[in-house]
Amino acid sequence: MVLLSGGLDSATTLYYALSRDLSVYTLSFDYGQRHSVELESARKIAAEAGVPHTILTLDTQIFQQSALTDVSIDIPQDRDESAMSSSIPVTYVPGRNILFLSFGLSYCESRNLDSIFIGANAVDYSGYPDCRPQFIEAFQQMANIGTRAGDEGHPIKIEAPLINMTKAEIISMGIKLGVDYSLTSSCYQPSSSGKPCGRCDSCLLRAQGFAAAGVPDPLTA
Repeated sequence: MVLLSGGLDSATTLYYALSRDLSVYTLSFDYGQRHSVELESARKIAAEAGVPHTILTLDTQIFQQSALTDVSIDIPQDRDESAMSSSIPVTYVPGRNILFLSFGLSYCESRNLDSIFIGANAVDYSGYPDCRPQFIEAFQQMANIGTRAGDEGHPIKIEAPLINMTKAEIISMGIKLGVDYSLTSSCYQPSSSGKPCGRCDSCLLRAQGFAAAGVPDPLTA
């Protein structure tokens, strides 16, 4: 099962899983994110890849004090990478990946699936604590001891294939795997038509990645 947000990293992770000749399912979350256009991107990516896709709706009251769920909090703009990684930004969504992986764990165990793929990345990222290798390792330990699958000796594996890759490396790999990046959405505050703002942290990291990979971004080309 692949956690598919509709963004660049999760799309690449999906195609990586498919390249391993696995039977793949995808799971997305509607959690009241202001950039909900990403869910439509997730639908298109899953359809293009020919894999089953489920969108799980969470209670929007769960996530508070995040610029991604509260339109009264400004999205940071025009920041350099040092500013992005100097502290946990207001776009951090409290416990988001903990919940996503937990739901994913239940999804997999109830369907006898043996792994969860997540596009977490600890190199070109915006300072999120739930995108670091230590978090993935800790969640894996929890999954091993907190599920029947783990107790019976066949734990569900948490796979984060992009965790130590730069954005340029991710894009280069994705192009080789056949990812259509024109279907993805990375922006934290896109227009109603889905056009990226080009100024939020996510847009800037994406632009830097495509530039470093030496290929044009189909969303801005």
